[in-house]
Amino acid sequence: MTKAVLGIIGGSGLYDMEALEDRRSETIETPWGTPSDALVFGRISDTDVVFLPRHGIGHRIPPDGINYRANIDALKRVGVTDLVSISACGSFREELSPGTFVLVDQFIDRTTSRANSFFGEGCVAHVSLAFPVSPGLMARVERAARACGIEAVRGGTYLAMEGPQFSTYAESMLYKSWGCDVIGMTNMPEARLAREAELCYASIAMVTDYDCWHSDHGEVDVPEILGVLGANANNARALVKALAGDFPAEHEPCPNGSDRALDTAIITAPDKRDPELVAKLDAVAGRVLGA
Repeated sequence: MTKAVLGIIGGSGLYDMEALEDRRSETIETPWGTPSDALVFGRISDTDVVFLPRHGIGHRIPPDGINYRANIDALKRVGVTDLVSISACGSFREELSPGTFVLVDQFIDRTTSRANSFFGEGCVAHVSLAFPVSPGLMARVERAARACGIEAVRGGTYLAMEGPQFSTYAESMLYKSWGCDVIGMTNMPEARLAREAELCYASIAMVTDYDCWHSDHGEVDVPEILGVLGANANNARALVKALAGDFPAEHEPCPNGSDRALDTAIITAPDKRDPELVAKLDAVAGRVLGA
């Protein structure tokens, strides 16, 4: 069995994890570049936890400037097995009011300018993304939220937009008509890359606003969002502490095969694989490539 290591990616408003004991920071270099910030290692109860602020401390990096490949590679490289993504989002549903946590299980990707795969010419792979979230990990996140008294809704579709601007009214109405539940700028290509890296992935989308479709809210207001972010971040810290406090010592196999996603995904013949690309895939795909 594999030792379970819980990774946390903190989004807007969540730049530190004070509950970590025996903490240390380390800057990890990857073949894909430098992650958003130094990784913070520590423990909560008996669980090893690795924390990474997605936008960097002080929120230096915009959504379209994040090196998603470096972030995921670094977390995989240091032994993370289960990854929980925490991010701010807008809501398309009246009942998903600011302060609600949506435990997303589906994504629509409308990003346009981001590197969205570790693979490419010289080593082609096609992973299944039909069910991008690990149900076992998400069940644990849901139990932790309930234990903390946090209003959490299980299931929902996250529309990933390019940003950094917010939606036009026409876009907001279109995405709402598609049946999307929330909108954000960071869960893609993060979820895609996590699957390629065979990480169990769960997403917590923290509602800060109603986007601009809502007649009582009009344009998205950054100062109002910042006010909600503070409360959401405190709840997120409590949730992570509860999650880690009741986490298994050994990694639990994913019911939908997230942790074996590369078993049948790589299509390039071994003798045709680019050695340079294979070397870059040492952490992400070493299990199947033998790198």
